[in-house]
Amino acid sequence: MIKKLFIVAVLMMAVKGLAQEGATTSPYSFYGVGIQQFRGTVENKSMGGIQTYSDSLHLNLLNPASLGKLRYTTFTVGGNHNQVNAEDATTKEGSSKSTFDYLAIGFPISKKGGVSIGLMPYTAVGYKLDDSTDEVLNRFTGRGGLNRAFLSTGYTLAKGLTVGASAYYYFGNIQNEAIRSQEEAELGTRESNRSDFSGLAFELGAQYETMISDKLELRSSIKYVPSATIGTENERVVSTVLFNSLGLLQDVDTEVINVPDTDFDLPSSVTVGLGIGEKNKWFFGGEYTSQQTSSFSNRTFTPDNVSFEDATQMRLGGFYTPKYNSISSYWERMTYRAGFRYEETGLVVSNEDINEFGISFGVGLPTGRRISNLNLQFEVGQRGTTNANLIQENFFNVGVSLSINDLWFVQSKFN
Repeated sequence: MIKKLFIVAVLMMAVKGLAQEGATTSPYSFYGVGIQQFRGTVENKSMGGIQTYSDSLHLNLLNPASLGKLRYTTFTVGGNHNQVNAEDATTKEGSSKSTFDYLAIGFPISKKGGVSIGLMPYTAVGYKLDDSTDEVLNRFTGRGGLNRAFLSTGYTLAKGLTVGASAYYYFGNIQNEAIRSQEEAELGTRESNRSDFSGLAFELGAQYETMISDKLELRSSIKYVPSATIGTENERVVSTVLFNSLGLLQDVDTEVINVPDTDFDLPSSVTVGLGIGEKNKWFFGGEYTSQQTSSFSNRTFTPDNVSFEDATQMRLGGFYTPKYNSISSYWERMTYRAGFRYEETGLVVSNEDINEFGISFGVGLPTGRRISNLNLQFEVGQRGTTNANLIQENFFNVGVSLSINDLWFVQSKFN
């Protein structure tokens, strides 16, 4: 019981730690509400981010219908390290960041259903851009992002068919700052914008599996995310600033500008997936997502050279476990995963589509005497382009997660 209470305590205490600013250094996080952060658990991301596969041991945070199959209380926490090498037509620059990625706990409430709660990032903003000449300094910085707490439930409606729903509470803030000064001018200007977000959203999911031969199993999934409106409280401060001898800014005069509060529309999306495999042995599947990101805006300001179109995502991936119940060989009980994803993000800058792809692989390592496991994931990919004086990002991600399984709410029996 102490171990179980400890897990719950860790989940609650980590709320503040996870609700941090997301980890990104991408200049493309300037647009919209930032770069998408959560693409599933480490297990999902190792397989390109597919959500069609789920089992009774792991939490699949991408589709709530998977909770209809959950048979063990499962606590999972994941982190990510991101290394980015950005380049334009003339220069290259590297950066890196590490962060918590998600944490959640799920447990069965009956033989046919389960629930889960947790926290995860949604988007991240983090950039520092200079557009300066010998006479003029223009510097733009941004930080923040959106997080979401969730409550999900899933239920087995019929043999092979599970359905589920999730409720999300979105929260967070995005802060942008622009500084401008001229060489011959004693004073410069600084404009600071802040948007605080809060609101509710929902999603619905379903999964279906059936045997098509003695060994082969066909799996399919669908998830629908309706559009949602998130309230945004905006504020703007304009300052006259003086640079001291160390190059630091000192406010000379400050004025608060009245900026009306607005609503931000989260886009609707539909994801469909199909895969085939042998139970507890291997699986391979593919998915397609269509997202109505053409409804995006850029909060309190609108750049002249940017627009948003509807986004699409394609994912392929799977896993292989040589022998999940092997007694003689630890290597045979390991799970090997790999995947690929390609995303048309819907962001268009200077008439150039900003697309992204990633190739991933990973491994699941059984731990302890129970059915818990440690999972590792590696991904290499690319975002953006050097056309039209834009920036291309080559990234490398390392993800690690711990999935702890146990039986809760089971009364002990003695013979």
